Amino acid sequence: MKEFMMLFHHQPDKEQPSPEQLQAMLAKWDNWLGGIAAQNKLGGTNALGFEGRTINAEGLVTDGPYTELKEIVGGYTIVTADNIEEAVKMAEGCPVLAEGGKVEVRDIMIFDK
Repeated sequence: MKEFMMLFHHQPDKEQPSPEQLQAMLAKWDNWLGGIAAQNKLGGTNALGFEGRTINAEGLVTDGPYTELKEIVGGYTIVTADNIEEAVKMAEGCPVLAEGGKVEVRDIMIFDK
């Protein structure tokens, strides 16, 4: 088994969802993640906040992420799978896809000490 990270890309919302919309959205995420957890393949998941900084090679630190960008990374999930095809299959049910977003699936490289 290998570990894979799913990064959730989406366009920033211009409007705040209503409490009902937020609850419906969270229920979809809970159901999807619950299905992965039921297979004992969920390693962890988190949403990313709006506070951040970017540091470039020259050491310049700038504020970010920027909500005026076309796309942001809103969160991530770690899963275990036999191969990337299985991890991609798990990602196919991600709620961000129904909202026009995308899921980037990456293998996690483990380095021996």
